Amino acid sequence: MRYQNSIPHTQSSALATNKVLRNTYMLLGLTLVVASISAGISAMLNLPRPGLIITLVGFYGLMYLTERNRDSSLGLLFIFAFTAFTGYTIGPIINYYLSTASGTETVMLALAGTALTFLSLSAYVLTTKKDMSFLGGMMMAGFVVILIGFVANLFFNLPALSLALSALFILFSSGAILMQTSAIIHGGERNYISATVTLYVSIFNIFLSLLQLLGFSRD
Repeated sequence: MRYQNSIPHTQSSALATNKVLRNTYMLLGLTLVVASISAGISAMLNLPRPGLIITLVGFYGLMYLTERNRDSSLGLLFIFAFTAFTGYTIGPIINYYLSTASGTETVMLALAGTALTFLSLSAYVLTTKKDMSFLGGMMMAGFVVILIGFVANLFFNLPALSLALSALFILFSSGAILMQTSAIIHGGERNYISATVTLYVSIFNIFLSLLQLLGFSRD
């Protein structure tokens, strides 16, 4: 009797997982479109870079509001505001690289590398169904190292430290993609807005980090 009752429960769980996964990727695609349009407008209008304070307040403020309202329609409004703001911050950076000798190639390689990284990591988890929660400890340690390095670089502004942080950001963001995708398929994540925020921020960080690494190697 217990075995028979477990079948509908398993099917229901699988349907819920597929729904979260489908909604996450759909929303992620839309947020990337919004960010791309925002970045394009920012670049075409040659808008100035926002200062560090404005960037941090806008980034973390909108991300907080998105998470706080993740169970309501306001969450969708804030996540699009969040991605539009991040797109705006990318515009001046893209303009900077496009003004260099091999800037167009650098930007295109960063885009391709980001897409390849995300698709490869997602495909690995979705194919193997591996539980990546064991990365939690390493991710926490990595976050502390990145935070300390970021604060130190504000004072010393060392190129070598900036490059090391970019490489760490790529590794950390890759781990976040693995863990978030795994959490969705194993039932640990049931909110597609929260899942989308994590994946989007990871993609955002990988793209910017690749831009810096590729730009430095071609300088």
